[in-house]
Amino acid sequence: MAIALKIKSNSQRRLWRFHGGIHIPDEKALSNERAIERPPLAERLWVPLQQHIGAPGRPLVAEGDRVLKGQMITEPTGFISAPVHAPTSGRVIAIEPHPVPHPSGLSAPCALIEPDGLETWAELPPPLADYPQLDPALIRERIRWAGVVGMGGASFPTSVKLTPGTDREIQTLIINGAECEPYITCDDRLMRERAAHILEGVRIMHHLLRVRTVLIGIEDNKPEAISAMQLALAATDMGGYTEIVPIPTLYPSGGEKQLIRILTGKEVPTSGIPAQIGIVCQNVGTAAAVADAVLEGKPLIARVVTVTGRAIAEPRNLEVPVGTPIEHLIAQCGGYREAPRKLVCGGPMMGFELREAATPITKATNCLLALAPEEAPDPGPALACIRCGRCAEVCPAKLLPQQLYWNARAKDLDRVQDYNLFDCIECGCCAQVCPSHIPLVQYYRYAKTEIWAREQEKRKSEQARARHAAKQARLERQEQEKQARLRKQKEALAAPKSADAGEDPKQALIAAARERAAARRTSDTGSA
Repeated sequence: MAIALKIKSNSQRRLWRFHGGIHIPDEKALSNERAIERPPLAERLWVPLQQHIGAPGRPLVAEGDRVLKGQMITEPTGFISAPVHAPTSGRVIAIEPHPVPHPSGLSAPCALIEPDGLETWAELPPPLADYPQLDPALIRERIRWAGVVGMGGASFPTSVKLTPGTDREIQTLIINGAECEPYITCDDRLMRERAAHILEGVRIMHHLLRVRTVLIGIEDNKPEAISAMQLALAATDMGGYTEIVPIPTLYPSGGEKQLIRILTGKEVPTSGIPAQIGIVCQNVGTAAAVADAVLEGKPLIARVVTVTGRAIAEPRNLEVPVGTPIEHLIAQCGGYREAPRKLVCGGPMMGFELREAATPITKATNCLLALAPEEAPDPGPALACIRCGRCAEVCPAKLLPQQLYWNARAKDLDRVQDYNLFDCIECGCCAQVCPSHIPLVQYYRYAKTEIWAREQEKRKSEQARARHAAKQARLERQEQEKQARLRKQKEALAAPKSADAGEDPKQALIAAARERAAARRTSDTGSA
């Protein structure tokens, strides 16, 4: 059982400490001093047709179609799904596979849009300024229509998260403004510049969930963001249930389960979700997108992205349409100061290396990181594990990284699940402190991917067996029905002679026919 420790904070709220975690240089000063900028549109936008966790959407446009800004180009196909909208007006040049930001480096279907420069908006739904008097289902449907997803990186459809079900009472809404990973400052700048808009989104989510308490957690290395949010809160009537809570700077305090632990002392069950303990978490960027959807009728078609790293000439935060190629963002920041050793989507801890500069940003892309050689030195070949136990000491999920590594390396997928592999948040703390430079997270990602693939094959096999069983049952039923018809026919032929006729009805009909034929012959002979 974890020990609750009192942590000093400017807030009067008691804070707890999660297990493990590490202190690392934040490198946020590279990009957090410049206001958010809107660069010119790229010449072409590659818009991925799926930018969320869940069922992929159904395309609504084809090659050659003209689209308007905010027009829906895919529609959701299931409950856990979200639409994608055109980020600008122009023409669809092609719909084809293109590299997308994903650890696999694989391609996915994208709509290639050539902007016309007019920025002509599609017809948008009316603002719901009177949302407190409206049916909550209508507001959730607006958020779903707008394609709002988690913008902290998970990209889970927000409308689903705001529909916890009647069997779960949500008591606390946590707004994640921690932004604990080094280099990333897009949420920091968003809170500094648009605090009031974020709080409008928080108010809407509070209305939908009917929670008692809203806690906005921000790491204490962002004093300007904390001050801006506190001033914006003081100008509202939300102070009775909302609190801005500065939390100690410790990576990965921005992890959902870790932030819940810090602010409430509660533990999310293994393989569980926060709603099971009466909590829902949302990102500050998601709150701003909810306000856009409800109060302005605008879909989620753009986001703030941090472009940073010592290889970038002028690091900054840019608000750009989804689908913008990362090479365009780099050009807007003055290009490279020097050739980067590594180009990363996301932060240095949980991000993944990009192979192509033509890769577009998505709703979940919060950072583009160009690391100079001194920022990403070659660690050399991985050495043997020396069983020092440092990885277990820093693991925020209280796992046993050594056992996970050994079993993942041995491809013992059943055994690796016994050590709660899927509780791993892939924060990278274990790999960061490993003296043998073992890329532990890569092994965990590999094991997860293999398990998912195996489960998918298992589901396919079960579906195939079910289809085969249904087919066999259908054939057997048809054969039984055929045999029943044949049996009835045989019974009819073999039925006993009629009591009235005293003979077989069939034979009686034959005899009657013969008699008629004989009578005709006799008649014909007499006439002749």
